[in-house]
Amino acid sequence: MTFDSVRGRASEGWVTRTPSIVDRIRSSGDGRVPFSVEFSPPRDEAAEARLWRAVREFERMGPAFVSMTYGAGGSTRDRTVRVTGQLAEETTLLPVAHLTAVSHSVDELRSMVGAYADRGISNILVLRGDPPGDPLGEWQKHPEGVEYAEDLVRLVRDLGDFHVGVASFPEGHYRAPDLAHDTRYLVSKLRAGAEYSITQMFFDVDDYLRLRDRVSAYDPEQGAKPIIPEIMPITSLRSVRRMLELSGSSLPAQLEKRLAAAAGDGPEENRAAVREIGIDLATEMSERLIAEGAPGLHFITLNFARATSEVLARLGDKVGSGVADPAPVTPTPVS
Repeated sequence: MTFDSVRGRASEGWVTRTPSIVDRIRSSGDGRVPFSVEFSPPRDEAAEARLWRAVREFERMGPAFVSMTYGAGGSTRDRTVRVTGQLAEETTLLPVAHLTAVSHSVDELRSMVGAYADRGISNILVLRGDPPGDPLGEWQKHPEGVEYAEDLVRLVRDLGDFHVGVASFPEGHYRAPDLAHDTRYLVSKLRAGAEYSITQMFFDVDDYLRLRDRVSAYDPEQGAKPIIPEIMPITSLRSVRRMLELSGSSLPAQLEKRLAAAAGDGPEENRAAVREIGIDLATEMSERLIAEGAPGLHFITLNFARATSEVLARLGDKVGSGVADPAPVTPTPVS
């Protein structure tokens, strides 16, 4: 495929070479729930080496797909595009590229989509994105950009034969005035052409189930599209607190209390004790999500394989890959 950045449209005759995420998660056919994983763009060479160790571990396990979050600024953006392209070209994994509207003009967004398309990537997860520097600060539209994620869905769909996903929020997005508005925002993205959504991390399965029910009640047609739950195996209380703070969320009070007690009062948290609770919780959540009919399980990895592989090993044959003949999942040893 080639891409004309002036016209902003894929060249004629382009045919999708990769399956869509919806096709992949529905293709296992053996009654097991597929899993997938999220990577983050590395900031330097050492981090990139660690990422590739995790990539090779997960490649052996055969996830249905992998996503790469988006580094919006300068060299991080360039590294994001390059590494996502390498996932498509140098591994057997099916990558989903994240794309955010924040701080980008329409021409820049078209160029980014073209860069992904030229690497054979047709699955894109679009997000409005958080303001750089202060994720909880006031969101400002680029003078030549788009205002909402649904606008970006339409932009990407208009550029060619792309499969688009969006974000969903079990507890509601922190910028939404209430859950009713949040539901309408998600449905508008799905109506604009998104084929599925991946949730923000959450720690109460009931929040996910209520989200699914809200969307189905508001628009049964859009509610039939997959809502893939995102799971974070907690290995550090300090880290998860920071991640939730940046997303405008927080831990449930009882879980916060358990983790704080495990972390202890010393200058360094007891990460082994926190990790034990985190792995147990991720496993329990996964088991219930499977029982409740979740279409897949998407794990935040922070570019490490060990925690997720432990959860998958505990789940055993309840989870599948969506690809042919993956290796059995065994816990990744400590490196």
